[in-house]
Amino acid sequence: MGAGRYQMYNQNGFKLGLFGANCSSGRAINKLPERWSADWQSCKKMAQLADEGGFDFILPIGRWKGYGGPTNFQGTTYETVTWATGLLAVTQKLTVFGTVHAPMFNPLVAAKQMVTADHVGEGRFALNIVVGWNDPEFQMFGQQQREHADRYGYGEEWISAMKQMWSRKEPFDFDSNFLHLHNVVSEPKPWNGETPFIMNAAASDVGRAFAMRHCNGFFTSFREFDVGRATEIVKQVKVDSRALGREIDVYTQGHVVCRPTRKEAQEYFDYFTTEGADFEAIEEILRLKDITRANTPDYEERRKKVPLMNIGYPIIGSPDDVAEKLGRIHNIGISGIAFSLVNYVTELPLLVEEVLPRLKAMGMRA
Repeated sequence: MGAGRYQMYNQNGFKLGLFGANCSSGRAINKLPERWSADWQSCKKMAQLADEGGFDFILPIGRWKGYGGPTNFQGTTYETVTWATGLLAVTQKLTVFGTVHAPMFNPLVAAKQMVTADHVGEGRFALNIVVGWNDPEFQMFGQQQREHADRYGYGEEWISAMKQMWSRKEPFDFDSNFLHLHNVVSEPKPWNGETPFIMNAAASDVGRAFAMRHCNGFFTSFREFDVGRATEIVKQVKVDSRALGREIDVYTQGHVVCRPTRKEAQEYFDYFTTEGADFEAIEEILRLKDITRANTPDYEERRKKVPLMNIGYPIIGSPDDVAEKLGRIHNIGISGIAFSLVNYVTELPLLVEEVLPRLKAMGMRA
C-alpha cells in the first residue's frame, strides 16, 4: 500500500482527523444549544471545511442506538459506509473511514459497499473494523455477542474473506468456522487494486494480534497523565508489526477546545463537562457497564468523570496551547489524532487559520 491511498500516506508527519461527527452531539455528552446536530448539510459543510483546510481524514463512530437523556446522546446517527460515500463525493483529498461492526454486515455486501465508496472517492475510503461492544445494539439486530476471543475469530474470517474478494479474479470458496461462502466473485476491485487502509482499536492481547496481522493503523486511547504508557504502546506496536514484516502506525483520539485565549477555552471546557453535560445519558452509559449507585460506592465521582473520560485526550487552550499539545502527542511516536469538537462547523475555521500554520512551522505538517 502506498501513495494511492491519498491522505493516510501523504507528506504530513502528523495526521489530523475529525472523530464522531456522524452522531448527534459528536462525542461530547452535552446539552448546549450549539451542540452538534449531525444533520447532512452540517456534515457536508464540515467535510468541505476540513478538506479545503488541509485535514487528512474523518473517522465516524459505528452507533445504532442513543443513550437517552434530554438530548438522547448519539441517538441520531448516519450509517458510516453510506455516510462516507456521500462525503467522498463532495470532497477532493480527505480520507473518510467507515466504522463497521463486522458481525452486523455480511462480508460480501460489506466488501461491495466499501469498493463502491472507494471508487467514489478514487482511493480515499478507509475501514475502521469493530468486532463487538454494545449489547443493546446487538440485541436490536437479534444477535448475541460472542465470547471475546471468538469475536476476533469471526473478525479474522470476515476481513480475510473480504481481502480475497478485493484481490482474487477467479471464483473461490471460503469455508471456515463462522463463514461458509461458495463460488464467491466480486467486481470491481478497490481503486487502483489497493486494499483500503484498515484501522482497529484493541486493548486485549488477542485484539492486538489481530491488528498486527490485518491493519495499517492501530487506534489507542490515553490520558494526559499517561504519556509514558502511550510511548510504550507505540514502541511495542512497532516491534510486533515489524516482526511480521509489516509497518503499523499508531493513532489516538481526543477532544479540542480552541479559543483565542487559554482562559476562554478552559472556561468553555469546564462548562460543557459539568453544568452543560447530559447526566441522564451519562447514567445510561454507566448502567451499560454495570456501574450503578447500588453497586458503586464512589458512583457520584465516577459519574462526574464520564464527560472527561469519554472524549479521550483533552486539548484545551489558545492556538499556541493546542499546537503544543499536538506536538507532545506527535513526539511520543503517535502518527495522528482523530478529535471531536462540540460543533465541528463553527470551531473548524480557527483551527485551520491558526493551529495548522503553527503545526507546519513545527515541522509536523508539509
